[in-house]
Amino acid sequence: MELLVAYESDPAGFNMATFLSKQMKKSDDEIFHGDNFDLVIIQTPAISADWLEEKYHYDGYVFLSKHAAESGALALTCHSTGNFGDAMFGGFARQVAVPHPHRQKSYMKRLWEQRDLFSKFDITIEATHHGPTALSKPTLFIEIGTTEREWTDTKLCENVAKIVLKEMSESPKKHDVAICFGGTHYPRKFNKELLEGNFALGTVIPKHGLDNLDSHLFDHILKRNDEAKFALVDWSGLGKSKQKIVEMINTSDLEMIKI
Repeated sequence: MELLVAYESDPAGFNMATFLSKQMKKSDDEIFHGDNFDLVIIQTPAISADWLEEKYHYDGYVFLSKHAAESGALALTCHSTGNFGDAMFGGFARQVAVPHPHRQKSYMKRLWEQRDLFSKFDITIEATHHGPTALSKPTLFIEIGTTEREWTDTKLCENVAKIVLKEMSESPKKHDVAICFGGTHYPRKFNKELLEGNFALGTVIPKHGLDNLDSHLFDHILKRNDEAKFALVDWSGLGKSKQKIVEMINTSDLEMIKI
């Protein structure tokens, strides 16, 4: 069973959690129990929830959260967590979480199928970023962006939460898993593959994260992506790191696919 997690001071996460909790039973330990998943509302920021397994033992952790962007562009996003450099926003430096590739793909496809409900929003994954990074089980963020107006829009939050409810009520279909290299923070090519192709995605390392990649961090990412058999490479989005990335992939058991 998996655990949904929301931070009480995050309006989007709290609104989604409030809707979902109405159909669940609350226990003395503050956990909302459901037939297929449980839910907890925590008092500290989700991005710093590396402590979660000290108290809650589950097979995976799905965080409900707001999404913010300087551009203000409206977006519904979903991503794995991790830091390729310093830990600026939770988690630990040079550590990535165990990704949740099948759940992510399934949720994003459901969201895409309902895109008419969200016609003003980009529906996109983000590259791997922020914490928590230390949990031993798969970790995923589901986010609503991008301003206070959207975060406090209860109808919007409920519509997203309804998709989360459907998603968490079933086991996701399994796919081949690929680690992704290159591209921007909103990786268009990898998002297209997720929605239309056959791969589920593990850790997504954007071009600006490749500078930090060395053999030690690469080996760590491989261990955290133990299902991955492929490397999806945005061939035009590697920048000056192209040679280094190709050599690293060639030393691994990953099959490289250029897109």
